[in-house]
Amino acid sequence: MKIALLSGKGGAGKTFLAVNLAYCARRHEQSAAYIDCDVEEPNGHLFFPFPVKERETVFTLIPSFNKEKCTSCRACADFCKFNALVFIKKTPMLLAEMCHACGGCSLVCPEKAITEAKRPIGMIETRQYENLSCYSGILNIGEASGIKIIQSLLQKDGGDFSVIDCPPGCACSVMESIEDADLCILIAEPTAFGLHNLNMVYELTAIMKKKTAVIINKEQSTPYEPLTNFCRQHNLPILAKIPFDRELGQTLSEGTAAYGTNKKFSSLTDNIYAQIKAMS
Repeated sequence: MKIALLSGKGGAGKTFLAVNLAYCARRHEQSAAYIDCDVEEPNGHLFFPFPVKERETVFTLIPSFNKEKCTSCRACADFCKFNALVFIKKTPMLLAEMCHACGGCSLVCPEKAITEAKRPIGMIETRQYENLSCYSGILNIGEASGIKIIQSLLQKDGGDFSVIDCPPGCACSVMESIEDADLCILIAEPTAFGLHNLNMVYELTAIMKKKTAVIINKEQSTPYEPLTNFCRQHNLPILAKIPFDRELGQTLSEGTAAYGTNKKFSSLTDNIYAQIKAMS
């Protein structure tokens, strides 16, 4: 089963909940995995203080030109909708940051003057703790897109229960992260801004026709009724309301998983896990 955790912005508690769900799954499943798809700023590994078992470089493919074969017909540049190819004095030039590695330019070249070359864009780190695998994608500084790394991450063995920690927001990287998810869990804060962000990511999961549920994090003593009403109106089950808790905040700041150390939160996480399994 693949579970994806989303939030409309950073700081809502998505990674903290994803990590603890992964530790919970480790206890209940034969094998489990935590997959950090927030490749621009991965930090889930901080909660898994285990040595790196493997580092794998991730490559993208970019066009390489054979100038002897090229006739400057411009078929490749005319095909590229991302304007990644330009001609200067009848010589093709690639703007690598704009290339989406679709391979179309090599297909339309009538002279077969374009081949594809590998270019490194980042890496994947693998950590292992008993039956729990932890995969972290790391995008190289300056790269425009981490889609290829996310695709490579999601091909890893997720075992019986995978927890996908998505990037914040609802951009292309998030869409890629939830493509094969069985359930999307939206993490929301009980504020007007939190409701706005919840609506934003809910629209994405609705468009992609994903089974969706909600966890309200940092719940105050007085509930924020508009958030609850939104979930009711859209038939979104609320799996849990996690209180604003100083002890949990301290645990988070120390880079420590609360599951297994905080009895009350461990019980709550077990309950979330049971509801997820019931929805499968």
